[in-house]
Amino acid sequence: MEPFVTLTAPALPLDIANIDTDQLLPARFLKKPRSAGYGNFLFRDERKPGFPLDDPAYAGARVMVSDRNFGCGSSREGAVYALVDGGFRCVVAPSFGDIFAANAAKNGLLTIALPEETVAALRRRLQRTPGAAVTVDLPAQTLTDPDGLALTFAIDPFKKECLIAGLDDVALTLRQQDAIDAYDRADAEARPWVVPGG
Repeated sequence: MEPFVTLTAPALPLDIANIDTDQLLPARFLKKPRSAGYGNFLFRDERKPGFPLDDPAYAGARVMVSDRNFGCGSSREGAVYALVDGGFRCVVAPSFGDIFAANAAKNGLLTIALPEETVAALRRRLQRTPGAAVTVDLPAQTLTDPDGLALTFAIDPFKKECLIAGLDDVALTLRQQDAIDAYDRADAEARPWVVPGG
């Protein structure tokens, strides 16, 4: 998983509340392998003419700023894959679906929850200057908007550590490799009949 430390990138404002995981990634694409590039299916059924994601002014956006209850609905992890494969590393919203937020952190996607009025004001500033960049500093827990206004955000310390170090669940488990190996050796000695070929 790619570590997330700081990021300066264009931000895409989306004035849509209750974006569910089926909007992010319609269920029919869950049959596709990840190698198909889930970013190709991001918001597939929502992308009618004028949809902000297709506006050239927001090309290269890596931060999405949306409305409340982002990522609600089903628990599909593919919704996070679609955002990550689509180039996004951070979503800012007043609130998130719990499972979506957990899946996001395990896939290197930072979710930042800020008060609804603050996020709405940020979206308005981004709409005034399409393509403007924001800076997210995860160690400092700040998001600096195009006008230079620094907003602080809270994050669970464990989630923060994993994102900065780029640790997914597999990498976290492998941090215990020495203890796993020691257990295997002791178990093989105590119960040699369970060891394949032993």
